[in-house]
Amino acid sequence: MIVVNVVAGFAGAALVLSSLADLFASVVVPRSVGGRYRPSALLSRFGWRLWRGAAMRIADQERREDTLAVFAPTLLVTLLGYWVLSQVIGYGLLFWALRSGLRPEPHIGGAVYFAGASLLTIGYGDIVPLHWYTRALSLFAAGGGLATFAITTTFLFQTFGAFQRRESFIVTISERTGAPPSGLEFVTRHVKLDMMDDVGAILRESQRWMAEVLETHLAYPVLTYFRSSHDDESWVGTLGAILDASTLLVTTLDMDHRGQAEITLRIGTHLVRDFSSFFRLPAGDAAGVEYDEFATAYRKLRELSAPLRPLEDAWPAFAEKRARYAVQLDAMARWWRIPPARWIGDRSRVRIHVNVGVPR
Repeated sequence: MIVVNVVAGFAGAALVLSSLADLFASVVVPRSVGGRYRPSALLSRFGWRLWRGAAMRIADQERREDTLAVFAPTLLVTLLGYWVLSQVIGYGLLFWALRSGLRPEPHIGGAVYFAGASLLTIGYGDIVPLHWYTRALSLFAAGGGLATFAITTTFLFQTFGAFQRRESFIVTISERTGAPPSGLEFVTRHVKLDMMDDVGAILRESQRWMAEVLETHLAYPVLTYFRSSHDDESWVGTLGAILDASTLLVTTLDMDHRGQAEITLRIGTHLVRDFSSFFRLPAGDAAGVEYDEFATAYRKLRELSAPLRPLEDAWPAFAEKRARYAVQLDAMARWWRIPPARWIGDRSRVRIHVNVGVPR
């Protein structure tokens, strides 16, 4: 029986410590933390694969998007449930291993019940710790429970605050990029409306947005699974549209703002590479824009009388610049299954670009 008690005690301690360590790494540490076998990482990664696989079998696009959108809130609740439940079971095993210090002496179910009452600071008093070690353990459980709920409450506020800031930018810029977002649409709208003077300020704001996404979404990866609340929009698609617009400004248009566009490209390329590395996204085939697609975009800009570099110079420069981020961006689009967009991800089902808010 002593061996069983020792095994139960070690198992309970391991469960409690792994839960607290995962909570600390996932919520408290303000940066991305390695550990591909952490419970929260396994839940999010494999949970998303299963959820996404089931959702992609749904033929209706609206229902499919609604199903994909439910994953992130479900993951948050699941993680909170895991952190609490694993501590309850872990402390329950510890109390059962030390049950001689409790009165009345509980069975395994009673020990788990007492652990839950201690963790949630309920304290009915039907089971009482007699010795210093069981009393100390019950205090540790109560302190761990209070800390878990306090930390996760703060985590929820931080998560939804970061989500709202991300979406506020997406909604604001969507009137410039179209929906689904497109870098070509961004450029053509500003040329057509004679608003190219605004581009520098927009790129600076985009740089701040990308920097915040890079920091918040790697520190709290659950944010990456939150989908935009508006049709045909996504944070990955918006990121791709900004990068494509910057690439066009640097390589194709003979206008100002090339410096800001170059800085935007560097920040965005840093972002997609970090995300691809952190999430271990599989690199697919070359995701470049075909020459015919680029030539069509070039003719569209020429029809708007935009000042352009010669096509024979613009095309190789555009292809070279875009190759720096295209494969990683395409992998992100496919992993998170964003709504189809021009030049980004699965383009087989791209719908006509529309203004946000215009009835369809």
